Amino acid sequence: MSLFHLIHLIQCNHGSETNQQILNNEELIFRAILSQIIIHPLKNFFLSEKTMANTTNGMTATEYIIAQHAKRDRVKPGEIVNVSVDLCMSNDATTLLTEKIIKEQMKTQKLWDPDRVIIIVDHQVPADSVDTSIVQQQMALFVDEQGIKNFHTTDGVCHQVMLEKYVYPGALILGADSHTCSYGSIGSVSSGIGSTDLAAIWASGETWLKVPETIRFILNGTLQPDVSAKDVALHIINLVRANGLTYKTMELAGPGVTSLTVPQRFTICNMAVEAGAKSTMVIPDQSVIEFFETLGRPFINVSLIENLQKTQHSPCHSEIQIHLNELTPQIACPHYVDNVRPLSEVQGLKMDQAFLGSCTNGRIEDLREGAHLLKGKRIASNMKLLVTPASLRVYKQALDENLIPIFLDAGAIVNHPGCSTCWGAHQGILAPGQRMVTTGNRNFKGRAGSPDSEIYLASPSVVVASAIKGELTHPKEVR
Repeated sequence: MSLFHLIHLIQCNHGSETNQQILNNEELIFRAILSQIIIHPLKNFFLSEKTMANTTNGMTATEYIIAQHAKRDRVKPGEIVNVSVDLCMSNDATTLLTEKIIKEQMKTQKLWDPDRVIIIVDHQVPADSVDTSIVQQQMALFVDEQGIKNFHTTDGVCHQVMLEKYVYPGALILGADSHTCSYGSIGSVSSGIGSTDLAAIWASGETWLKVPETIRFILNGTLQPDVSAKDVALHIINLVRANGLTYKTMELAGPGVTSLTVPQRFTICNMAVEAGAKSTMVIPDQSVIEFFETLGRPFINVSLIENLQKTQHSPCHSEIQIHLNELTPQIACPHYVDNVRPLSEVQGLKMDQAFLGSCTNGRIEDLREGAHLLKGKRIASNMKLLVTPASLRVYKQALDENLIPIFLDAGAIVNHPGCSTCWGAHQGILAPGQRMVTTGNRNFKGRAGSPDSEIYLASPSVVVASAIKGELTHPKEVR
């Protein structure tokens, strides 16, 4: 196979879920050899103010950050560039496959920089089978072998842990999980990748990528009561459909952005991959600076934020206007995320289970919203309500704010932080014919148990209101 053919093949399939099936072992080895020739490890953990150029050259925020990591003055959409990676992440669904590739295919036994590698156990916590326990045991052995310090076994969903402990504006972060695109909410370039690509990063500290085009969503107005960031995300997906943002950056801009908290922005960015987005971007503002202060790790690179803010009106692929004040509660109906309808069209449909949690809507703001609706009430007798905080930090805060007793008194089941019911491998598996309304991010056939079950995606307030009534319900009906 020629070098040109290989690069073309990789370009067409980079980041897709089928790339590992398309690239055979010969090509993987060829790619590994190529990466050893053209890739050089990073020397500095963070890009300094001197490293980050003080001119944006008419680039979008995403292009600007990629250019800095490619050590170039300018990049443009469609270009393939080699970039340094600041941080990379994997979880219990992807770590062992990545280890196998780097050791058996790439013949590399040591990571380029263990301090920049984060490994998080979150999909099945605690272990629900012998096989799951073996996977987690082998992950611990690999972490110990490589001297990886950033290993989290009980801290929650990988993306929430990354938000709380690691991500920062201006960074380029890649993770072997599709919802890694969430970190654009604080001004980083982040994307999900396959285990093959992650293995190359583990070995070298760099990777290649195609510079994505930016579609800018101009948010106007503010959200009405009982309308949430989840509704904004579902509205956008309904507009562009499941493949409308394929290999593009979804940038949120406009005056309406300032009315959204960082967690709300995170929710919207988290769902962008359901429209095919490669990455997301919200240019950092004062809300982001204050958010990092609340986390106890202030971000002080003012020069970087000023440069990113200069990109607000840069040329982009296209712009789409969103009027927040016109939105109503939305529901994604089975079995596709872009099968979105207004809640009013499906209201009254009987449910069997409700889930409040996930990397999309398991933060403290979501739990507060749910507890506020539930206080002094009970869930319907035919219902199960599962509540899973996105992280241990969120769980502790919910305890401090006395939210957990409200859920328990209402008849809910509170789980340990993790992917939980959204992942569909444990905690709340659905039987044939059952329906679940959830704050999760996917409703594919069989995602949460039986392929004959149904999953409906909704906001935290709609999920909890539906748990109280036993059917899809507008929150105003239970207030």
